[in-house]
Amino acid sequence: MHRTRTSAALTLTALCGVLPAAAPAFAAGPSTQDTSFVRAAHQGNLAEIAAGKDAANHATTACVRQVAAKFVTDHTKLDSDVRALARKLNVSLPSGPSAAQRRSLAAVQRKAGTSGYDAAWLKLQSAAHTETLAMIDREISRGSSSAAVAAAKATRPVVKMHLAMVSGGTCHTPGASTAVHAGVATGAAGGGSTMSVAALGAGGGLTAAAAAWYLRSRRRATAGR
Repeated sequence: MHRTRTSAALTLTALCGVLPAAAPAFAAGPSTQDTSFVRAAHQGNLAEIAAGKDAANHATTACVRQVAAKFVTDHTKLDSDVRALARKLNVSLPSGPSAAQRRSLAAVQRKAGTSGYDAAWLKLQSAAHTETLAMIDREISRGSSSAAVAAAKATRPVVKMHLAMVSGGTCHTPGASTAVHAGVATGAAGGGSTMSVAALGAGGGLTAAAAAWYLRSRRRATAGR
């Protein structure tokens, strides 16, 4: 009996030495959907920054210039987050906006110096942010990377807020910091209406996350003055 137990132990020891150790579990990499989202988000940010800077030079109304400045600030911050996400997921990023995005902006630029520039710019931004919102929703519903999906969810309220500023090709100026605290909309110069966080929340579907993000961005801007 003792010899049998010893033999079994030796056999088990031998098997342990022969059988390969279980392979360590690795987290799955980003899916094609996740990779496409990260790259498209980066290109969208670059396109919005370029469009915002162009409007700063060529827009004829104060409302469009204010919205353009807001877009540049917000999309610069968003793109910093996208770059960090790309590094985390090991996703290579394009060097600039897509060819289609460059053509769209070029068409608007051809109207510079005319009364049609602002209308064309607003129309482009309305279409671009509508498309971006759809892209974000696809990532939220189809993405497999928790980090990419979380980024999409965090970005969505900001993009929706931007869309409310240009929806239908009509300009609405960003709310002033006082409007954010007070939660009321007031009139503004430049032909557009001032949109507070509270007003966006009621009429534009702005979430609490967007309100908090917006307030933080306003505080950073105020602190930097």
